[in-house]
Amino acid sequence: MTDLAGRTALVTGGASGIGAACARELAARGAQVTVADVDADGARSVADEISGKPWAVDLSDVAALEGLRLQTDILVNNAGVQHVSPIEDFPPERFRFILALMVEAPFLLIRAALPHMYGQQFGRIINISSVHGLRASEYKSGYVTAKHGLEGLSKVTALEGGSRNVTSNCVDPGYVRTPLVTKQIADQARRHEVPEDKVVEEILLKESAIKRLVEPEDVASLVGWLASPDAAMVTGASYTMDGGWSAR
Repeated sequence: MTDLAGRTALVTGGASGIGAACARELAARGAQVTVADVDADGARSVADEISGKPWAVDLSDVAALEGLRLQTDILVNNAGVQHVSPIEDFPPERFRFILALMVEAPFLLIRAALPHMYGQQFGRIINISSVHGLRASEYKSGYVTAKHGLEGLSKVTALEGGSRNVTSNCVDPGYVRTPLVTKQIADQARRHEVPEDKVVEEILLKESAIKRLVEPEDVASLVGWLASPDAAMVTGASYTMDGGWSAR
């Protein structure tokens, strides 16, 4: 499939997990992909694999992004972190860090990319949100707040960009088989006082109709379609991929 031939794409958090899968999917569709990540070696490894470009960048340093200008046709805002803690114990500096990385940085990257997209009358902004952008869970105040904010940012971008053929959408997966989720298993086991081997079944997938983790490639396939010409009329939407969790 070469429906993105001649297009450029930027994927944040592209060194592993969902980001790496998205970078591979967009490259397979013909796009020239820049892989952005704080992990310089990881970004370079994925970029080399797909004949793309690495960009070692700390997106939590939002002041450094304020003057940025991007020449990219497709922007995938994926970079994120998690922190599991009751609100009364949640470190304020960690809360601010999560909001900077997962809301302010996407805003600044969108801001940096829109002039180019508007100039060519084409753009695709795809925000990797979460079912936690639509629902809430205990002990994740920073992550849930950030993802809800990202959903709002995406919708405003869709309204402003629509007349210039720039679309903006969210992809909202449930628990994806990534290093981020693997780390959560131990945290959740401690907070909920259950064995680690019971966390996936009894905590993570409790509300899902399909009892398996989402694979990064599942998310990437939807991202590839949203970036394609076939999705030209899709904007301001939030696509759940949560095994039926949000159907309850």
